[in-house]
Amino acid sequence: MNFFEAILFGLVQALTEYFPVSSSAHIRIVGGLLGQDPGAAFTAIIQFGTELAVLLYFRHDIARILTHWFRCLAGKDGSSWRERMGSKDHDAALGWYIILGTLPIVVAGLLFQKIIETKLRNLWITVVVLIVFGLLLDYFDRHGRQNKEIRQMNARDALLFGIGQMLALIPGVSRSGGTMTFGRALGYTRESATRVSFLMAIPAVFGAGILETIKSLKNINADAAFPGWGATICATVVSFLLGYIVIIAFLKIVSRFSYRGFVIYRIGLAIFVAIMLMVGALPAVGGVAAN
Repeated sequence: MNFFEAILFGLVQALTEYFPVSSSAHIRIVGGLLGQDPGAAFTAIIQFGTELAVLLYFRHDIARILTHWFRCLAGKDGSSWRERMGSKDHDAALGWYIILGTLPIVVAGLLFQKIIETKLRNLWITVVVLIVFGLLLDYFDRHGRQNKEIRQMNARDALLFGIGQMLALIPGVSRSGGTMTFGRALGYTRESATRVSFLMAIPAVFGAGILETIKSLKNINADAAFPGWGATICATVVSFLLGYIVIIAFLKIVSRFSYRGFVIYRIGLAIFVAIMLMVGALPAVGGVAAN
């Protein structure tokens, strides 16, 4: 991989991480078209750029949630277990809900790691998943009640949001797409479902990213795809800066429009990939791990 290809992957990561179109599928597809596997280390590191953009944009929400969570946990609002769990403080409760929603993807990632890294990386599976979950997102977006806000979240909803995020281990589902689909099915407004998706992704992405980076860095000298630290850092900075702009744009889009445009894009991408597979321009297997 050369310097400019590394920058291209950074752009792709930033442009697709937050939209419900699956960044892992795009990295896999672009890598296949370029004949380049970005490598585990490079892929894990540039993810930090987009997640740092999330931390920056939602810094006030994150600080408030953490402050209230630690306050309740320390018994400042009451010593009973219910009070420590945030029964009297929504922000503290939201902290617990984010933790609860993170558990499914952690458990599934550990139990099915080999399957995720091998069989589920077949692009024919990605084609099917892009279409199916695109149609599901469109259906629930059009037929959802659209009246629930984040403040109305409970433990059951948090777990279901988490299951939606867990399904993103399959390339093509999309982490944001999975959580937004489940959120709309539960009756949450588009803005609320989108914000939950962003907040719930933080511990999952950073946790997985740190583990993958540590594991990858041990073998970085043997990673032929690694483009070098200069290109990798540059690509990460690109994913951070562009990612921040994309977050702002995406939240404005969902406040005014439906998810229909993203659904059409998913189906169009699936058709394109199927054609590329049939003519042999893309390999069905190989590429990068799901993110």
